[in-house]
Amino acid sequence: MYLNLLVIFLQCSELYAQGKVFTFNRVEIKVEPSDKVKNGAPMSIICHADISKNTYFQLKHNFTFLKDGKLVFMTMSDKEDARYAIPVAKSSDTGEYECRVNADGKMGFSKTIYVWVAGMTKPILTADKKEVSEGETVKLRCELPEEVPPLEFIFRKIKTNSEPIEKRVPEQNQNFSEMEYYVEAGDNILQFDCFGKRQVKSGWESSQHSNKTLVTVKEPFIKPTLITKPSNNITEGDQIEFECSTVAAQMHGIEIIFQKNRTILNSVRDKKFLRYSILATQEDSGEYLCKVEQGAVSKTTKRNVFVSELFPRPTLYASMTQLDESKDLILNCSINGLRRANFSILRKSSSGDILLKKSRILAIKVNVNDTGSYTCKAEVKGITKESKPVRISVYAPVSKPTLSVVSGSPEVVLGKPLQLICHSVMGTPPITFTFYKGDEIKKNVTNDTYATFLDEDIGLSDNGGYKCDARNNHSSGVKTSNILNVTVIVPIRDASLGSVPYGEVEVGSDTAFLCSVKEGSWPIDFKFFKKTDHEVLLHEVREYSDRTIWHKKTMKRKDTGTYYCVASNRASVNVRSRPITISVILAAWQKGVIAAFVLTAMAGAGAVALWWFLRKKKKAKGPSMEMSGSALAPNLASEKLTRPPSDGNYYSGSGYIEDNENHMKSTDESKDSMENRHSRIYGHPDAT
Repeated sequence: MYLNLLVIFLQCSELYAQGKVFTFNRVEIKVEPSDKVKNGAPMSIICHADISKNTYFQLKHNFTFLKDGKLVFMTMSDKEDARYAIPVAKSSDTGEYECRVNADGKMGFSKTIYVWVAGMTKPILTADKKEVSEGETVKLRCELPEEVPPLEFIFRKIKTNSEPIEKRVPEQNQNFSEMEYYVEAGDNILQFDCFGKRQVKSGWESSQHSNKTLVTVKEPFIKPTLITKPSNNITEGDQIEFECSTVAAQMHGIEIIFQKNRTILNSVRDKKFLRYSILATQEDSGEYLCKVEQGAVSKTTKRNVFVSELFPRPTLYASMTQLDESKDLILNCSINGLRRANFSILRKSSSGDILLKKSRILAIKVNVNDTGSYTCKAEVKGITKESKPVRISVYAPVSKPTLSVVSGSPEVVLGKPLQLICHSVMGTPPITFTFYKGDEIKKNVTNDTYATFLDEDIGLSDNGGYKCDARNNHSSGVKTSNILNVTVIVPIRDASLGSVPYGEVEVGSDTAFLCSVKEGSWPIDFKFFKKTDHEVLLHEVREYSDRTIWHKKTMKRKDTGTYYCVASNRASVNVRSRPITISVILAAWQKGVIAAFVLTAMAGAGAVALWWFLRKKKKAKGPSMEMSGSALAPNLASEKLTRPPSDGNYYSGSGYIEDNENHMKSTDESKDSMENRHSRIYGHPDAT
């Protein structure tokens, strides 16, 4: 029986274990009373696990609460709800909340919910001193004990009847900040406060202002007093006395400085007052400043002083400001409405003023060294005033100018610029120079002693007519240079070379070479060259003509070659002709001698050969050979007459005869042409 009960119990337990099934439907999170909570109010974060089971059974739930991804609370419960209670909410509780539920190895996750705890705790402000002196510092500390960084602290310095002065300090790692304030002169009673700011999802949030901290300021010395004697109605020549004073708790380190504008006039140390006196002039009108300093504290007092004019500034009059040397100059110094004064006339100099005369009038006969600036001074009751300077210019007359070419030679190449210089040895500058080309004014230049002119338009007709004028402020007027004649050099153009005879020249004969140019100024340098491995100069000559003839005597076979000529003049441009070729050949009589010698040799050789042949035949055939030899003789003779010559210098036919006759005729004509100045030069395109 007990065994049966045990079996039944085990079977029921197995069935119960097999039926324990559950699943998470969702996990929910909410905030009470709402997701926006006032600072200091209570709030709760509630997490609910919605779980489905196949039957009723107890289940343990492990709840985890996180804020901004960090664990803030954990609890274990049989129930499906858990609560994270915050009795006093602070701004640091603001953030993103979520919860996680672990049940029997299964996990459920909620969505996140943003909770904003509105408002920050009130900061606490403390000062390291309650009483300070001007020039010292006070250190402040502002703290937000219940807040979490990052934070921003704003310190405020509050003065009576003025806007608070703010200073901002960001703090990334702490919930407090410190600030030092310099206590300036005039900061009698100071108040300070502070507040904090933090960044939330909707922007920046500010705390309340802290408690106000009061700091009392002590003066190490009082603001200085500045007095003048006389205090008003000051006129030039009066004695003005200034007195600057202060009252200090401790005189050590006290410094009194007296200034006009930015200029320090006087100063004292460790004393309560400073005195300064001057003889008043109009230039002494202006703002004066008394400054007292001790350490970092500085206090000032200002006073305006006006000095009335005793007499106006004198005026210097000149009888003339520009005059010739040796003329009379009168300088007169005067004051409007005042005749009694101590006058003096001076000349300005870089090394100092030169006193000319203690008088209101100066009369002198001037020379060029008297050119300069002059002033006069007037003194009344110890007050001296100076006039504006007057410029006096004394002129010496210009000398007759000289006009020349800058390069030195009075000539210019056609198409090249011509630079001229006009110079006057004497004359007080400034001097105005005028350049003329013919009667036409080309340029005006004002300079000290010389001027230059560049003529870039040079033509063949510009062979003279240049001149220049010089003048200054002297009454003598204009001086004119001599006329400068300039030679225009025409460069060489188109050189040509010809010869007589042309082409072929017989050995031993003479040859005439003619080199000419189409254009170019004389004299012209002609040079004749023969072209070989290197240029060989054969002949050179200078001619006052556009052509020259060079006679080369007794031509030889080695004179065969290419010839050219080069022409140049003062334009320094070498112009080369086209080359011509000369062939030196044998004379006609030399050819005849050679031909006769060759024919004679050939005839002798033929006779010997015939004799040898007949002799051999005779020995071999006897009488029959004699008949054959007599029959061949006419044939050999005929063969000798019709065989062409073997020497290449010989030619048969009428063509050779005609060419030879023409050559001889040309040679004869060439000899006649050397005697006739109008004969044609072969190879020369424009010869006549």
